[in-house]
Amino acid sequence: MTHAMPKGSNIPLDARNVRAVLRWTPGPGVPDVDASALLVDGGGRVRSDEDFVFYNQPRHPSGAVRHLAKKRLVEGATDAIEADLTGLEPAVDRVVLAASADGGPFGLVPDLCVLLYDTAAGGGRADEPLARFEVRPETGSETAMICGELYRRGDGWKFRALGQGYASGLVGLATEFGISVDEEDGGGTGSGDGGTDSGAGVPEPGEPGEPATVPAATPTSTPPPASSPSPSSDPEPAPPVPQQQSGYGYPPPPPMPPAPPVLPAQPAQPAYGYPQQPAAQPAYGYPQARPVPDPGFRLPPQGPQFQSNR
Repeated sequence: MTHAMPKGSNIPLDARNVRAVLRWTPGPGVPDVDASALLVDGGGRVRSDEDFVFYNQPRHPSGAVRHLAKKRLVEGATDAIEADLTGLEPAVDRVVLAASADGGPFGLVPDLCVLLYDTAAGGGRADEPLARFEVRPETGSETAMICGELYRRGDGWKFRALGQGYASGLVGLATEFGISVDEEDGGGTGSGDGGTDSGAGVPEPGEPGEPATVPAATPTSTPPPASSPSPSSDPEPAPPVPQQQSGYGYPPPPPMPPAPPVLPAQPAQPAYGYPQQPAAQPAYGYPQARPVPDPGFRLPPQGPQFQSNR
């Protein structure tokens, strides 16, 4: 018996191997839908980026959760997540089942629903879903949705129908659970904001595979350096003669006569007939010898002005 689940309801699960299938009706102008799963702990966060399972990382390292290939059925297109609840580590508290729209918001995706199957059921029960939840976006502008979650309850597991939308795409949804997303590479998550294909490596119109030609930089003309002024052959002008300051009412003093030229030293003149004394040589501390008078020396005759009248 299939449980038709309203938003916010939950059911216990006896099955331990389940498959959550997203199904919608494709068509012109209908965005493509990608299913993904996040394995979170009791704090609501992933332990590492490996806990994010999607088409670029289709298998969890534990092997308990994996992403399946898309299918086109009579009922519509499908994308699915399969989980072995008995193989999950005890640290995993929930498996969040998410969806992202590529090429538009979920308001353009008709007949979106989640179908939960017991993969271990045999016979005709394998084709009958355990639960069905019709996913209805609240505003229509959502590009990512949490459709439901598998969570622990005591020793068992339950499934809850959620239908919580995100206008920031799968990048915003994954970031909220602690996933490091490199948006420069298109998010790497197939988010609804164009993250499926970043367009890198697509050649521009022209020759196929021809590398883009980068125009060479045009050299700019460099102005010639300013030429230094050539030395002039004209003599430099004489420095200005300082003006004599006024004497505040007193007549200025006459200008100073030019200083006489310095003449070279002249040799000593003779003493006009008087014998010259030889220059005494220094005796270096010894007493000097007195000159001996010449006994034959006589004064010249004196004029009448020097003669006495006595």
